[in-house]
Amino acid sequence: QGQLVESGGGSVQAGGSLRLSCAASGFPHSSNCMAWLRQAPGKERGGVAYVTEVGTVRYASSVQGRFTASRAKAANTLDLQMNSRSVEDTAVYYCAAHDKGVCQHRADLFNDWGRGTQVTVAA
Repeated sequence: QGQLVESGGGSVQAGGSLRLSCAASGFPHSSNCMAWLRQAPGKERGGVAYVTEVGTVRYASSVQGRFTASRAKAANTLDLQMNSRSVEDTAVYYCAAHDKGVCQHRADLFNDWGRGTQVTVAA
């Protein structure tokens, strides 16, 4: 049974930076798609960034240019560097993975999830 564990959440002032990390373990092989998704209070869970097994990275438009996702296949980790944070970035951030052929910003595609880590941005 594979496991995804997030770390690095917390509180930060608007404009500040924060780095999240996700460690994957117990999977029989590297997942085709690893991603960060987030869920703000009262909103649906949505995509932030994903990285395919071959290293293709895509970002949601709301974080493009501010967030950087990086994946280390050997270590089986997925990081998210978040810069220029705004109050709208406050959410629970989840690490997720799947082996389906398509990698997209769709929560319903992912079958493996971490427990999530809270990120709060204060004005």
